Amino acid sequence: MFGHLLTDFDQPFFRQDQLLQYCQVIHEKGAPFDTCYGFIDGTVRPIARPSADQRNYFSGHKRVHSLKFQSVMLPNGLIGNMFGPIEGSRHDAYMLQQSNILPYLEANMNFNGNALCLYGNPAYPLRPHLMAPFRNVANTHEAEFNQRMSRVRDSVEWGFGQIVQNWAFLDFRKNLKILLQPVEKYYKVGTILTNCQACLYGNLVSKYFDLARPTLEEYLVARPQ
Repeated sequence: MFGHLLTDFDQPFFRQDQLLQYCQVIHEKGAPFDTCYGFIDGTVRPIARPSADQRNYFSGHKRVHSLKFQSVMLPNGLIGNMFGPIEGSRHDAYMLQQSNILPYLEANMNFNGNALCLYGNPAYPLRPHLMAPFRNVANTHEAEFNQRMSRVRDSVEWGFGQIVQNWAFLDFRKNLKILLQPVEKYYKVGTILTNCQACLYGNLVSKYFDLARPTLEEYLVARPQ
């Protein structure tokens, strides 16, 4: 019933006037450019070791069996979009490709000839609508760019952390058995409920950017026809 809140960009909090406001507050917090409206990242959610396909679900980086989700964090405190899960062994770049988010951004996230962009980690490719840190820093300007964006990007981790902080069951991997339980749905429901809480009370992200969040009624809109 509410799954579209994590998959559909046709939401009030993605209106053009809202996107431009996001760009402004992120820039005011230190971003060196004024066309970034949010942050994209992959999050690894540990699960119990499955009885089958163990290698596919094992994250060599995190050293756990896991599912991975790709999320877009907005400065109003909401996770505005989520894709997944995919197997924990997969790379963020693969998840980006499978999500098919870039073609949508390229077609829709433009204003007065400027590409509005998301900012991610170095695992993501550089595109007009998707920015990332300089990988091989060549001068002080590039180092300063990375440092300034790193400070504002911390909000992504706050948003992800809030989900498992609110719903501790989602962080108890021994009881998250993907062949026996709908673990994907647990996490997505936890995300929507965390967004609802942000609408009612705010959170670290919305307070950091000093940005009004939508009301609960505005967030829980009917699915567009």
